[in-house]
Amino acid sequence: MIELSPDDLARIRAHGEATYPEECCGILVGSTEKATGGNGVVLARVVRLVGAENTREDENRHNRYLIPPEVILRTEREARADGLDVVGYYHSHPDHPSRPSDFDRDHAWPGYSYLIVSVREGRARDERSWRLSDDRSRFDEEPIQCPESGAP
Repeated sequence: MIELSPDDLARIRAHGEATYPEECCGILVGSTEKATGGNGVVLARVVRLVGAENTREDENRHNRYLIPPEVILRTEREARADGLDVVGYYHSHPDHPSRPSDFDRDHAWPGYSYLIVSVREGRARDERSWRLSDDRSRFDEEPIQCPESGAP
């Protein structure tokens, strides 16, 4: 499960709309914990978004993104300094569903959340989050939880 504030989810949706018809991208910073009971459920709690510029330099920016390695490294360093981790990434799918593509699977890592927002005709329509299986064979959908601000 991934948990983020309604404001952060709204910022991700706005980022996707602002970059349309190209993909937006960014990093999810927070903490991860395993649920009790040994059922393997992971809770990724997002406390900070780091929006990134899509630096993909070819004609595929409408369906591919690239976050510069130095941005990822800097974000990891800053997160560690604050006692946090990179818990995942987000990006948009312009005029496509919020499901990961084969390309997404080939470039993803197990242990991270991948939040995808579908942006159709310039408007964010829906979002879903995914985790890559340990054997890299498939993505499993994870619930998105957005507790109200000020809720425990």
